[in-house]
Amino acid sequence: MTREVRVRVDLMNVSIDGYAAGGTITVDEPIGGAGELFARFDGRVIAGVDRADAPITSDRLFTSVWGQGVGAEIMGRGKFGPQRGPWGDDGWRGWWGEDPPFRTPVIVLSHHPHPPIEFANGTVFHFRDASPADALAEAKELARGGDVRIGGGPSTVRDYLREDLVDFVHLAIQPIVLGRGVSLWEGLSGVHDRFDIESMATPNGVVHQFWNRH
Repeated sequence: MTREVRVRVDLMNVSIDGYAAGGTITVDEPIGGAGELFARFDGRVIAGVDRADAPITSDRLFTSVWGQGVGAEIMGRGKFGPQRGPWGDDGWRGWWGEDPPFRTPVIVLSHHPHPPIEFANGTVFHFRDASPADALAEAKELARGGDVRIGGGPSTVRDYLREDLVDFVHLAIQPIVLGRGVSLWEGLSGVHDRFDIESMATPNGVVHQFWNRH
């Protein structure tokens, strides 16, 4: 039986007032001043709990699901870098150095052309001026049977939810109030009605929600 490809939003950190990023992205502020969203995040388990040099807690178990079964990612331009307008000649290759955690093809949504960027670990950034549906169709081809992750930022995730193109969402609701920033939910009234939702709180105050499409 052929496995059904899912479109996933994995480990979306969001404040209790619904913000998933701050304001203007800069080289020094990749979350736009909302770094507190990641204060409880231990990125070591992105590689998998079995390879993490860290205690295995409930939060880390949920975090480690991030890469399982994913064959391609789609991200907005702001997740790749702080630049705006036409791409310059600054040699920027993303926030992650020479070992990006994706290890898959990644479609970066941008209105401006840019040649692909390849890394030795299998990560390849492809830059596309495409609608959500068109980018998803290409990502499914690149994923070769794996799931497609909508990696963010929140505006990109919101676009895919608005177009009803998402099958699964993992929210990590952080016990903080930002009061401003980029809302995950703006214009998405009633979106929860499409999903079965489970919630689990962990001892450090994070509420993990798992949204599975009906």
